[in-house]
Amino acid sequence: MQVIPAIDLRDGACVQLVGGSYADERVRIADPLAVAENWARLGFGRIHLVDLDAATGRGSNKDAVRTILDARVTSQVQCGGGVRDLATIAELFAAGASEVVLGTRAIEDRPWLDDVVLRYPNRIIVAADTRGRQLVTRGWSEIDPRTVIDFVDQLTSLPLAAILVTAVDREGRMEGPDLALMEKIALRSKVPVQASGGVRGADDLRTLAEVGVSAAIIGMALYTGMLDPQTIIEEFPE
Repeated sequence: MQVIPAIDLRDGACVQLVGGSYADERVRIADPLAVAENWARLGFGRIHLVDLDAATGRGSNKDAVRTILDARVTSQVQCGGGVRDLATIAELFAAGASEVVLGTRAIEDRPWLDDVVLRYPNRIIVAADTRGRQLVTRGWSEIDPRTVIDFVDQLTSLPLAAILVTAVDREGRMEGPDLALMEKIALRSKVPVQASGGVRGADDLRTLAEVGVSAAIIGMALYTGMLDPQTIIEEFPE
């Protein structure tokens, strides 16, 4: 089990939202590079970097993303948020991203996803965001007719780095992950599964590991101090 701190970018700052709602922002740190450097200094070997404004069509945090990648605080930075064309993917890899996270277009355009994965085998992470088992896209504003489980089943033949399953309705609430869903997906998927949403403590991480999840993306619990970074790194070393 790998524990991965999340750096969500909004208006150039590092933020944490509750339930994926822009109206419910609980954490804001003006210098996201300092946040990335802190996580790396504490011993986290991977960072999950997301441009929320690009994902929701509100703008871009390209400069902040490039600043963090240029700093090379860690060799493993998975980047996503509004990535919907080959040029952007190539730019992120050239800038130093270890993996690129694809959401909306990967969900809506399977031939395009197949082409991307052919070009970058084992370097693409597909984000399957879900509310109550229903797949959601376009910054969580639209509902796909498929369930997240059906969608994951359609991905298992691809040479992906991982599938990231985010329980959007649990994001930032620290009420526990959707363990039943994560276990079901981990059992069905031939691709490593990353889980996000609701983690509140070490017990949740242990249970996710037990059900077969390969990594957990942690946000609010780290930023609010509910999870002690040093304790987590010691129990879940890179």
